[in-house]
Amino acid sequence: MQISARQRHRCDAVSSVKEITENVRAVINSRQEKLTDEEVLELIEEFVLYDSSTGRCTFPVKSAMIQGVFNATRKELGLLQPYADDPEVNEIMVNGPDSIFIEHCGNIEKVDQRFESAEELEEIIHRLAGKVHREFNDLNPILDARMEDGSRVHAVSRNVAIDGPILSIRRFPKQRISMKELLEWGTLTPEAAELLEKLVTGGSNIFISGGTSSGKTTLLNVLSGFIPSDERIVVIEDSAELQIQGVENIVRMECRNANVQGKGEVTIRQLIRASLRMRPDRIIVGEVRGAEVMDMLQAMNTGHDGSLSTGHGNSPLGMLSRLEAMYLTAASLPIDAVRGQIAEAIDIIVHLGRMPDKSRKVLEIVEVEGFDQGRYIMNPLFYYDRAKGLIPTGNRLKNMTKAELKGISL
Repeated sequence: MQISARQRHRCDAVSSVKEITENVRAVINSRQEKLTDEEVLELIEEFVLYDSSTGRCTFPVKSAMIQGVFNATRKELGLLQPYADDPEVNEIMVNGPDSIFIEHCGNIEKVDQRFESAEELEEIIHRLAGKVHREFNDLNPILDARMEDGSRVHAVSRNVAIDGPILSIRRFPKQRISMKELLEWGTLTPEAAELLEKLVTGGSNIFISGGTSSGKTTLLNVLSGFIPSDERIVVIEDSAELQIQGVENIVRMECRNANVQGKGEVTIRQLIRASLRMRPDRIIVGEVRGAEVMDMLQAMNTGHDGSLSTGHGNSPLGMLSRLEAMYLTAASLPIDAVRGQIAEAIDIIVHLGRMPDKSRKVLEIVEVEGFDQGRYIMNPLFYYDRAKGLIPTGNRLKNMTKAELKGISL
């Protein structure tokens, strides 16, 4: 592809990748026909090769410039695109134009790249918002959306963020993680894995607690793989992350934010209520954060044994306290009545944590026996020791009725 003398003359004055990008975009926009990626790449190569400022650049530097301009003009994420294409990068965190971090193989790393300006970063956010038909402007300074590939995007405008626009992209593995991999990573022991498999198969209601990025969703995904294939499951999520396999009779539903007119919102609470009319054997709620706790617990208490969910908590007991607080946002009941419903609904709490070496570990597995005289009756089954790892307490499971009815021996 040839560029005109005028365009080549303009290129002689280019002194930065930003200017080259602008020139390439101008050429693309001036063409009536739509250019292919190959044609755009050829155009970029000519601009870079004829740029006087790149004359002394080495071939690797020129190659990087070409790739950078191509990403900026053809890829929606611009200079972030290589990280989005890397399967080992789980999260991209942009704290302003000059500060970019990634989570690579579980480790947080600062990358040696920066945006030329806040406008360049906001342009990427606007492109992402446009793909999901959302507005991102002064009146709508926060973007929270799921992209077509399942990744979660959260952005905050610079009129709210002090250091410039903020962008966070959380990506989820395309391949489903298995229990075998969790065992290889040391997340839990074979003995604990065997118990959890029997508990899921046997219909125990299991709640997974832990801090941010402690592996709650990953474990929920793995445990869902033990659900018998002949059961009907309804999966409800704030953003679709779970990869349920092995079950044909499955319904998946996702929340929806309100549109720019403030209409059309669909909440987890509404979806849980709708799911009860779908004759589910089990209900899986990706994460509970508020008043929907009441509906989830009522579902667990009305014949939907084997239901699963997750939530943010610092310990099993702390998680129960958070569930109480969330429940009370939905209904004004005596606290003992709320605690009684929680204890009746939840059979097992699996608590995870993120260790100093960034690994994720199961720290506790606890049976919730019941509630009596103002306190929960807890039966610890496994606990984590820094020197020895995850250790069984030697306590036997007290409530085995559900498993026995399904013919599961615990």
